[in-house]
Amino acid sequence: MTKILLIVHVLAAIIAVGPVTVAASMFPAAARHVLADPADERARAVLRNLHRVCRVYALVGVTVPVFGIATANSLHVLGDTWLIVSMVLTAIAAAVLAALVLPRQSAVLEGAVLEGPAVIADTKRLAMYTGIFNLLWATVTVLMIVRPGSTTSV
Repeated sequence: MTKILLIVHVLAAIIAVGPVTVAASMFPAAARHVLADPADERARAVLRNLHRVCRVYALVGVTVPVFGIATANSLHVLGDTWLIVSMVLTAIAAAVLAALVLPRQSAVLEGAVLEGPAVIADTKRLAMYTGIFNLLWATVTVLMIVRPGSTTSV
């Protein structure tokens, strides 16, 4: 059963978190393109699709920690430091996505501010938050592979 839990956990991470990191990373540049040419309907459609990918796959991504905790419980490693750190970083990444990335993407889509330096600054800030989200996930991935202090780490 542990192998099945681990397989689902890893597949969920690849299938759910991967698209969010890519789409979220592409969003600020796509937003700047729309801001540069507001009449470009294709660019607006791309922006809407990127935001939809982030929202939908973020919801699917909830399965990653659920199956991760089930796997860790099955392996009896829930108390290991590397896992606790990973869980904390995962929670922070989820908070960054839910509180900073997705709402700012929505604001850009809704045209909260349509022109001026404030919009450019907001897309740069969005890019920074997206980078933080991606860095957190990269760190979690490394911890999952290396597992410092684990008796099974290489």
